[in-house]
Amino acid sequence: FEGVDFIAVNTDAQALSLVDTEHRIQIGSRLTRGLGAGGDPGVGLKALEENKDDLARYLQDTDMVFITCGMGGGTGTGAAPALAQMAKSMGALTVGVVTRPFLFEGKRRKEQSDAGIQRMLSSVDTLIVISNDRLLQSMKGGLAVKHAFQEVDNVLLQAIQGISDIINIPGLINVDFADVKAIMSNAGVGVMGVGVSSTDVEHPAVDAVKRAIENPLLEYSIDGATGVVFNITSGQDVSLHEINHAAEVIYNTVNPDANVIFGTVLDEHMKEQVKVTVIAIVGKHL
Repeated sequence: FEGVDFIAVNTDAQALSLVDTEHRIQIGSRLTRGLGAGGDPGVGLKALEENKDDLARYLQDTDMVFITCGMGGGTGTGAAPALAQMAKSMGALTVGVVTRPFLFEGKRRKEQSDAGIQRMLSSVDTLIVISNDRLLQSMKGGLAVKHAFQEVDNVLLQAIQGISDIINIPGLINVDFADVKAIMSNAGVGVMGVGVSSTDVEHPAVDAVKRAIENPLLEYSIDGATGVVFNITSGQDVSLHEINHAAEVIYNTVNPDANVIFGTVLDEHMKEQVKVTVIAIVGKHL
């Protein structure tokens, strides 16, 4: 990703060693001795506090921070909201992208997840929540557990890439960090969808917008959204007429007074396809 640094944070030293990234921070090594948090968010929070200074060094002078984790366990549920508070207090636009656990993970993880998500909401500028069960329902046929979690990771990655691409890739109609900040700062609950369409259809951008906003993984509809950033990426020039049609779909769905910012990016790697990324702010409360 252009202009993005990835930092893996975990209590579990073994899990951390498997992450393919340059920056890894093991938290709470004195507390957990390199093991996980045992599903206890209190341990996750204490582990973060043990390594606050290490994390602060990475967060310094950062414009925007994405914090992504699975909610319901110990480390993510306990540490992520506190990390978000740190990032926001240091001046970064802070976005949480988190998942709810699968139903089969049990009642305790669900209850811990619900509590953690509420803490996360009060700690970030914008929170995007993805339901693992919705992901499972959207897939046809059986899926091995390993592959199910990989699919969840891909969705999280899409969400972060969608936003970072909007900011970092210069466009014909450009959306920059100030535009994204205007929509996402102190915003509350967000949804994010990506739709891809073939240029063979009559209105590819319109088709892609509809796919993005009807994404079955989104916990909330964008109906009545108060702020929207949407970006059209294509391998060939999209006509102003087509952009207008796509924008109409958005305007007809969201709050009439919504702040809507859009951009277009030409990407030579997108062959015979149009991709639309939509980020919408849907409310202050879950």
